[in-house]
Amino acid sequence: MTEVDLAGRVVELVRRLAGPGAEAEVVVTRADLALTRFANSFIHQNVAESATTVRLRLHADGRTAAGSGSLVDPDGLTALVERTLAAARLCPPDPAWPGLTPPAPVPSGAAVDEATAAASPDERAARVRAFVDAVDGLEAAGYCRTAYRSGAFANSAGHSAVGRAAEAAMDGIARTGGTDGVARQCADRLADLDGGALGARAAAKARAAADPVELPPGRYEVVLEPAAVADLLQNLAWYGFNGKRYAERQSFAEPGATQFDPAVTLVDDPLHASGLPYDLEGTPRRALPLVEAGTTRAVAHDRRSGAEAGTGSTGHGMVGASTFGPLPRNLRLLATGGTAEVATGQVSAGVSGAVAGPDTAALVAGMARGLLVSDFWYTRVLDPKQLVVTGLTRNGVWLVEDGVPTRAVRDFRFTESYPRALGPGRVLGLGRAPARQPDRVDGFWWEAPALRLASWNFTGGASG
Repeated sequence: MTEVDLAGRVVELVRRLAGPGAEAEVVVTRADLALTRFANSFIHQNVAESATTVRLRLHADGRTAAGSGSLVDPDGLTALVERTLAAARLCPPDPAWPGLTPPAPVPSGAAVDEATAAASPDERAARVRAFVDAVDGLEAAGYCRTAYRSGAFANSAGHSAVGRAAEAAMDGIARTGGTDGVARQCADRLADLDGGALGARAAAKARAAADPVELPPGRYEVVLEPAAVADLLQNLAWYGFNGKRYAERQSFAEPGATQFDPAVTLVDDPLHASGLPYDLEGTPRRALPLVEAGTTRAVAHDRRSGAEAGTGSTGHGMVGASTFGPLPRNLRLLATGGTAEVATGQVSAGVSGAVAGPDTAALVAGMARGLLVSDFWYTRVLDPKQLVVTGLTRNGVWLVEDGVPTRAVRDFRFTESYPRALGPGRVLGLGRAPARQPDRVDGFWWEAPALRLASWNFTGGASG
């Protein structure tokens, strides 16, 4: 039975068991996920799973409940409807129920690369081998993964949708002594992942990070590489452009206000890459401009938060949204001019292996004195309203003098307001070629360019 047939069958079961007055929405998703992991320069795990999940949400007699299951035979589907209906009868009244998504056209979404959808362990292993060979004797660890999803949506209002998506990602480190270098990439096609290029990049950064010196804490001009910028985008999405947090006045976002540098445009763009063209509530997904040339324009909404805000859903219904809110999952940072320098891609002759790419090199070349930062980790929010974040640098920090990385630097702890760091007059340069960075959550990714900022607040050593 296809995903479409399963979704329709559950809607009919709801009508039969709960009566014609019940409202129901059903999402059926088949996910084929495969992961090849390596450590100590050897593959140590290859795992794959294929599962079909049916999720039902129904509203009956003024009460709402949701349930899910993986048994798709008639008995399993009937049991799912019966237990969800029983849960609804025990729930408190839901006066804020926003109703079902009405029938509407749904875009077809990006084309799916069939080779990625059907990728074999050997094909992932070949990229791991290329990565390990390229680190040239250093210790290597990481993963290569592929994912394929197909699904269908149906509700009792007559709306339906179908979609397919595939992606591939690779994330690896190279280690020499006590220093690491990192390289990661997410793509629609496994063929676009060059394990050799990623391994060479990670190894060059690891070697360049040897013998780090300690610098005093303080505010430094910085160039952040895409991996570090992805952490900015992730936290902006979760804590800033989140419709639930905005409604609760826990977000910095002020639509209509100039909160960012004019060089900054942020777009949640799910159809820019392979992804399902509808959300959990069946709302068609589309590009949503969150910031345009420095001015905040919108936050993400599902049907419930959109009804409360009077704006409607932006296509961001998702599992758990009632708890942590609807949020952008495919955020792109784009350069839009202003006074910021746009990287030309010209590499300075003095640039060392510390620099991952030509955009980063161009931004570093314009810096008189500052720091080049590869990556952030263990970031935690101290003040959600101002989005003040503390965290650590990792995988390489370098002192830059007169446009050249001169010394590796020990890792720092930082405490910084992300919106403030990207505020008016603080963005000095952006790369032309954003790199899509994978997320730990399936279907999330962040398209991040290298970024030069006027200052970043480093508060102490990584162990402090």
